[in-house]
Amino acid sequence: MDLSFLNPERLWVLAVIPFLVLLYVWALRRKSRTGMRFTNTAVLGRVVPRQSQWRRHLAVAMSLLSLITLVLAWSRPNGVDRVPRERATVVLVIDVSRSMAATDIAPNRLEAAQQLSIDFIDELPEQYNVAVVSMSGSPATRLPPTTDRTLARRAIDALALQDSTAVGDAIYVALSAIQMAPRSDDGSVAPGAIVLLSDGQNTAGRAPAQAAQQAEADGVPIHTIAYGTDNGSVDLDGVRERVPPDRELMQQIAQETGGTYASAESAGDLSRVYNSIRSSVGYEEVLTETTATWAGYGLAFAVVAALAAVSLGARWP
Repeated sequence: MDLSFLNPERLWVLAVIPFLVLLYVWALRRKSRTGMRFTNTAVLGRVVPRQSQWRRHLAVAMSLLSLITLVLAWSRPNGVDRVPRERATVVLVIDVSRSMAATDIAPNRLEAAQQLSIDFIDELPEQYNVAVVSMSGSPATRLPPTTDRTLARRAIDALALQDSTAVGDAIYVALSAIQMAPRSDDGSVAPGAIVLLSDGQNTAGRAPAQAAQQAEADGVPIHTIAYGTDNGSVDLDGVRERVPPDRELMQQIAQETGGTYASAESAGDLSRVYNSIRSSVGYEEVLTETTATWAGYGLAFAVVAALAAVSLGARWP
């Protein structure tokens, strides 16, 4: 867990810990040298009861750990927690270029993607808006943001193959779709995320890198899926052509925008990828003060240290 502190200047107190460790080591060595002066150890043993070395070390170690954790608590640490989003807009961008007719994923790439995309949106929280964008040479918003899952299913089912692939233009269309989402009472737009599924290379339109930069500037992560296998092929104008996905491009887009990247070479892979993305878009990371948690750790270490110290002075039968 990543930590930050509201009062980091208090962490300087931790500088005393190494000096306390050195003091303890010095005390142990001094005691060892003092014990060497007594030759009649039997008499010494009756006068001074023998103490357990490991309990002494445990008491000191727990005391130091208690001090460390209490100083951390005093510095008011913040942790990053994942909390469910109350609302969001998810734009599903699905490639409908001719390469989606490849049958390396049964019955073909498009039909498999349609079914699993429907499963994906059905399991999103009901209050989330869903939009659908088709990606071809002329990307278009097939469904503006809505919470109506029936309309979303129909929009996905109605997708049909078209020519070319304009990844950059599709991202711009998706960003525009996010702005169509209903605004809250204070006029703010719900947080948006784009899920982009593509099985080929960019062949038209504006540069994907430029579009990714715009998404990054808008604070919209793009979760990309490189869909299909390297052996997938289709007949284009009577010529059999291989249509491998452009994994490098998908990785670059995800990295630029703070989204996630995954490769899906089967229906099972795509299902698992969608499950992972659903978790990503369904939660947000927020800073929460964890002072009480660290204070609890300090108390627990202090209790163990106290018990170890008491056991050192107790005379066991």
